[in-house]
Amino acid sequence: MALATASVPSDPEALRALAIALQEALATKDRELAARDAEIYAKTLHIEKLRATLALMKRARFGRSSERIEQLELLISDLEEEAAAQQARRDATEDRRPSRAGERRARGRQQLPAHLPRERVVHDPVCACPTCGGTVLTRLGADERELLEYVPSHFKVVVHVRPKMSCRQCETVIQAPAPSLPIERGRPGPNLLAHVLVAKYCDHTPLHRQSVIYGRAGVELERSTLADWVGQAAFLLEPLAAAITRHVRAGAALHADDTPVPVLDPGRGKTKTGRLWVLVRDERPWGGPAPPAVGYLYSPDRKSEHARALLEGCHGFLHADGYAGFNGLYAPEAAAGDARLVEVACWAHCRRKLFEVHAATASALAQEALERIAVLFKIEAEINGHAPEHRHAVRQERSLPLLADLKDYLTGAFASISRKSSLAGAIRYSLARWPALCRFAHDGRLEMTNNAAERAIRPLALGRKNYLFAGSDAGGRRAAILYTLTQTATLNGLDPEAYLRDVLARIADHPINRIDHFLPWHWARAHPTAAAA
Repeated sequence: MALATASVPSDPEALRALAIALQEALATKDRELAARDAEIYAKTLHIEKLRATLALMKRARFGRSSERIEQLELLISDLEEEAAAQQARRDATEDRRPSRAGERRARGRQQLPAHLPRERVVHDPVCACPTCGGTVLTRLGADERELLEYVPSHFKVVVHVRPKMSCRQCETVIQAPAPSLPIERGRPGPNLLAHVLVAKYCDHTPLHRQSVIYGRAGVELERSTLADWVGQAAFLLEPLAAAITRHVRAGAALHADDTPVPVLDPGRGKTKTGRLWVLVRDERPWGGPAPPAVGYLYSPDRKSEHARALLEGCHGFLHADGYAGFNGLYAPEAAAGDARLVEVACWAHCRRKLFEVHAATASALAQEALERIAVLFKIEAEINGHAPEHRHAVRQERSLPLLADLKDYLTGAFASISRKSSLAGAIRYSLARWPALCRFAHDGRLEMTNNAAERAIRPLALGRKNYLFAGSDAGGRRAAILYTLTQTATLNGLDPEAYLRDVLARIADHPINRIDHFLPWHWARAHPTAAAA
């Protein structure tokens, strides 16, 4: 029989024995609870340690860190879920009341967004007092608790009715013009079409998966139908993407990079490697007046002619990695005598190579170089967002001496190690680009890294993991168009789906010579409420 339900004996000795047994059982329970608390505390500490590691990796962005970051995020999510399940089990086995830790979390919980619609559900108490039966009750106030809920998206059919009217005097037939539709003979409205595009190019959900999702809502949309909609939408939006790219190319300081994209090659029965190129104009770090934008270009290979096409008509500075295809753009032109573009090398690439050496060999020389570079990055963090004149003055005063010392250190380290070592390769990479690496210190509009381009490539890498490959070169070109629109909208703080909904509803009948009206920053000024939301 369990001690909790045992009858109380009348015999003193038996009563003493029962008390001793209850004390032992209570001590055992206390030890179990203490062990469980210690386990939960240890897991909490482990989660915090992983969070700190994740934050450090995001700041450092060494190597191909995106994969390690995603693995850490998955591990943290799993640990947090397990900690929550443990706490729930603990609450259930005790008195079903929230733990003190849970109460503290509830008190410090972030407020729910004010722009969300509120639905009030009033729980009226009983009409009579449960103690005395009195029916005269006085309101003392009310307790309110907000819950965040999700209303599943749904389809609807919009029926456009255009009555025909006849004039009795002259028998003229009058009818309102047909509404502008993104696909004239198609069935999708602009809202649905925008959702399909954003789901594919922002949320990385391939069309065949979207087809299954829509089927669960009772709407059968074949993958081929969705593909037809995407193709026609890309055709409509191509002039707008070209206008964004023109804006990007007009910038004085640009960021460029490229990433591989597996593409089906039916003739050979396997995939080939295409490239998606990215060109970014972002003046926010130095308070420039131009809105940020990003343009993408697809090419079936990585020949230098595609790099020239990406940067056609560009003049000024180019932040880029060491890709040899850009070298021709830095050479002086025969007619003008000056180069169209001046190279600005990326310190993130140099630091990454040194970090990989340090991670593999624990080299003290590499660690010292990393610490010196970290001081330069700290200075950049302090002047981010300031005017070019201020950035230039700070760099001249603080960064240039550090760069000179760093070059001397790397040169000395290079002379003391084997030329065939991995550290020598990392140092050689930096010294070979030293003038381009130091160029940021001489102009306040320049950046120390090419991270703006790498951030613009990140969505492509996520999509590549979901798609596995593009269906064709034409699919790569469509992806470049849609990425240009959605990522530029995101850079300007817009919801890309809300933006595309409005653009697709009107662009079919919009004059091509006024396409700039739909540029994301112009659209945001015309729709301040939507942009703010």
